[in-house]
Amino acid sequence: MANLIHYVSNPALEGFTAPKVLWLKENEPENYKKVKHVLLPKDYIRYRLSAELFTEVSDAAGTLLFDVIKKRWSTGLLEKLEINRDFLPPVLNSFDLAGKITQSIAEKTGLHSGIPVVAGGADNACGAVGSGITEEGKVMVSIGSSGVVLAQTSNPQADQEGRIHLFNHACPDSWYMMGVMLSAGMSYEWLQKKLFNRSLDYSKLDRLAEEIVSGSEGLTFLPYLYGERTPHNDANARGVYFGISGKHDQRHFIRSVLEGVTFALKDSLELIKDKGVKIKEIRMIGGGAKSRIWQQILADILGEEINLLNVEEGPAFGAAMIAGVGVGVYKNFTEAGNRIIKVEKTVLPVIQNVERYHKHYLLYQKLYYSLKENFKELKKITNNS
Repeated sequence: MANLIHYVSNPALEGFTAPKVLWLKENEPENYKKVKHVLLPKDYIRYRLSAELFTEVSDAAGTLLFDVIKKRWSTGLLEKLEINRDFLPPVLNSFDLAGKITQSIAEKTGLHSGIPVVAGGADNACGAVGSGITEEGKVMVSIGSSGVVLAQTSNPQADQEGRIHLFNHACPDSWYMMGVMLSAGMSYEWLQKKLFNRSLDYSKLDRLAEEIVSGSEGLTFLPYLYGERTPHNDANARGVYFGISGKHDQRHFIRSVLEGVTFALKDSLELIKDKGVKIKEIRMIGGGAKSRIWQQILADILGEEINLLNVEEGPAFGAAMIAGVGVGVYKNFTEAGNRIIKVEKTVLPVIQNVERYHKHYLLYQKLYYSLKENFKELKKITNNS
C-alpha cells in the first residue's frame, strides 16, 4: 500500500477507476483491446455535449491513476500497471471552460449552440462547494445513504495507512481530506424498514429516540451493515448491537443507531484532526440534517457547534456554483458562497452529553478490533453454508 500512497495518495478500493480498468484487461481482453479513451460519467456527458475530451482534477483524483499532489496523471503508476497513458484525457481545473454546446446537440435538445460547458466536479467536491467548504478549517458532514466527513486543506498530507482519502478540491490549488462510512442514513432506513416494517415514519422514530438519554443506557450500535470504508477498509465487517440488557426497549434500539452512525463519523473527523487540520466550523447537510435529534447527537458526539444551511442539495447546488465561477457570474468560490449560502441554525453541544459520549466513543472504538477476526470467521461460515 505504501507505494500506492506514494503515487496517488489513496488506497485501492473497488469503486475507483484503476481496479475496473485492470478487471477489464484481465477478464475481457478482447473488449480491452477496443478501448480508446477512459472517461468518467460526467466527462462522457460533457463530451457528447461539446465533442471535447477532458476530465478535471477532482474526478481524476478518484481514479487512483492521478498524482493528487502534483495534479497530473501518475506516469509511474501507469507504467507499473501497464495502462496506456493515451487512454486518459487532458485534465482541467473544475471551473475551466471545457467546450461549447455543438450545433448538432442544439438541434437535438433545444439548447442554444455555443453555450459554454464548464468542466464540473466530483460529487463530494461539488457537495463541498455547495456547502461553502472552500476555506481552511471548514468541515462538511453529510448524512445521506452513506456518510461523509470532508475538510478543505491547503496543506495536503496523505495518510500513509490509507485510512482517509486525499483528493483535489474544485477550488484552485486546494485539496480535501475525506472519510466515508458506507451505512449512515442507510442504517436508519434499515431500522425503519426491517425492524419496524415501515410502521413508523422517521419523525416518529425521532420522537421515540428523544425519550432516551444520551448513550442509550449502554446499548451500542456498530453500523457496518455492508462492511466499512473509513477507517477500517473492511468488507467483512458487519453490524452489531452490543450491550443489550432487559432494560432496553425499541426506543434504545432507535437512538443507538443514530449514535452509532455518528460515532463512525467521528472516526473520520479524528483522523482529519490528526493530519493537522484545525477545525473552525462544521456544517451538516443531507437527509440526516433534517432530523432535530440527529443534529443534537452530532453536536454532542463531535463536541462541536454544528451549523445548518439554507442549502439542502449540496452537490447539485455546488455544480451550479462551479459553472457560475467558470462563466464569470462570480469571481471565485468564496464570493459565490458568501452571496448564496447562509447559516440558518447553529446547534450547540450539551456539555454533560459530550462527557458521557466521550466514554461511550472510547468503547465503540474498541469493539471493531475485538470483533475483527470474528467478522472474518463469519464470512467463511456464511460462504460455506
